[in-house]
Amino acid sequence: MCGVLFIHSPAIYDYHIVLCDRFIDRVCYSSTSVIVIFFERTAGHALYLVLLFACGVHPIAWPLAPAVLVYRGYTFGGTIYILFSVYRVSGALIALVLYLPVHLLFDLLFLCVCALSFDRARHFCFDKEELKGMLCEFALALIAVVAVCLLEALLLAVLFHPLGNIV
Repeated sequence: MCGVLFIHSPAIYDYHIVLCDRFIDRVCYSSTSVIVIFFERTAGHALYLVLLFACGVHPIAWPLAPAVLVYRGYTFGGTIYILFSVYRVSGALIALVLYLPVHLLFDLLFLCVCALSFDRARHFCFDKEELKGMLCEFALALIAVVAVCLLEALLLAVLFHPLGNIV
C-alpha cells in the first residue's frame, strides 16, 4: 500500500518508473537469454534469503526482516500502479500474468523464512546442530526460490520472449 499511497510524490514516482522500465526492458522484452535472466533473478532472490536467514542468528537482527518485507511491499505497490497507469493494457498483462503471481509466491516464501528465523533467533547458538538445521532450511528455501524463478522463466519464454531469445 505504501508504494501506491506515496507514488504521487515526484521523487518516488521517478524511482518507481525507473524500476518498471528496468523490469520491462531487462526481463520482459529483453534480448537477453531467458536462462541468463533466470540465473540473475535467482541470485537476487537468494540474497534476500541470506538477509532473512541472518535474522535467525540473533534477536538484534530482527529489524532486518521487516525492512526487507516493507521495501518489497513498497516497490510492489508502486510498480503495480505504474504498470496499470502508464503502460495500460500491456502493463496490465505483465502485472497479472507475470509480476503479480511471481511476487506473491516470493512474498509467501519470505514470510515463511521470517517465521523460521524469528523462531530460531530466540535460542540460537553456534553449535553444530543449530548450524546444520539452519543450512538445511536455507537449502530448502533456496530450492523454492529456484522453483519460483523457473516458473517465471517459463512464463517469460512462453509469453514474452521470442523463440530466438530462449537460449
